[in-house]
Amino acid sequence: MSPECSSIVVDFRQAVSVPDNQIDLGLAALIISKHKYTDLDIKRELRLFDSLASVAETRMSQNSDPLQKINAINTYLFEEIGFRGNDQDYYNPKNSYLNEVLATRLGIPITLSLLCMEVSKRLSIDLVSIGMPGHIVIQHSEITDLFIDPFHGGILLSKEECIERVKSITQGSLPWKDSYLTPLTNHEFLARMLRNLKSIYLKESCYSEAQHIMDLLLEVNPEALSERRDRGIVNFQLGNYRDSLDDLEIYLESGISGAEASSITKLIWKLRDLLSA
Repeated sequence: MSPECSSIVVDFRQAVSVPDNQIDLGLAALIISKHKYTDLDIKRELRLFDSLASVAETRMSQNSDPLQKINAINTYLFEEIGFRGNDQDYYNPKNSYLNEVLATRLGIPITLSLLCMEVSKRLSIDLVSIGMPGHIVIQHSEITDLFIDPFHGGILLSKEECIERVKSITQGSLPWKDSYLTPLTNHEFLARMLRNLKSIYLKESCYSEAQHIMDLLLEVNPEALSERRDRGIVNFQLGNYRDSLDDLEIYLESGISGAEASSITKLIWKLRDLLSA
C-alpha cells in the first residue's frame, strides 16, 4: 500500500472507530473520495454543505413544522439547483463519490440521501437512512409513516409505495419484509456505499481501485470474512501475493468447508509456491 493510501486508511479508521451515532457521515464519505481524488480539499467540500444549508434555511418560514422544512429543503436541492438521480449513467463510479455529486449534481440513491441528510443535519433536522433492497430512501426520525426518495426528486412515499418500489426493482423476486424499513446504522450506510464502488470496480476489472475500497470496507467491519476473501483474491490478481496469502489464510481458518474450502486451499498452495520461488 502506498504511503498516500495508507494515510487515507488511517484517516478513515479514525472516522469510523467511534460510537456509531458519533460518526460524521459527510466526513467519512469524503475520505472515501480522497482515495480517488487525492488533491481533494475535504474542509472545502464540507463548507459547501454549510452553504447549501444556509440558503435552504431562507426557504423556510419561521413556524415551519418538520415536514414543511423537509419539503423546503427538497424544493431547493432538487427543483431550484437541480440535484437529480443519474438514471442515464447509473453505474458510473462518480455517482458514488460525494465530491462528484456536489460538483455535477448527479448521484445515486445513497449519495443523494447523504446530501439531504447532511444539509438537514445543519438545520437540526434529524433524518435517517432506510436501506431497502436495491434502493435507499430517508425518513424523519419522528415521522415514521412517510419516506423521502431523493433519487426521484425528494418525493414522499408511503409504506405501500416503498413496497411497490422494491417489487419493481427486484422484479418481484424478493418477498417483502417490514425489516427493509429499519434505519441503517452509520456503519451499515458506509459499508453499503463502499460495496457499491467495489461492485462497479470489480465488474470493470479495476482491481487496484477495488482493493483500495476493500481496505476501507474492512475498516468499517473488520469481521467481514467475505470481504477479506475477496480482497485476497483481488490482491492475487494484482500480484500482491503476501497480502493475498494473509487474507486467504484467515478466511480458510474461519471454518469454511466443501468446494470453497478446496478452491481456497489450492490458491493458498499456489501463493506459497510463488512466494518461495
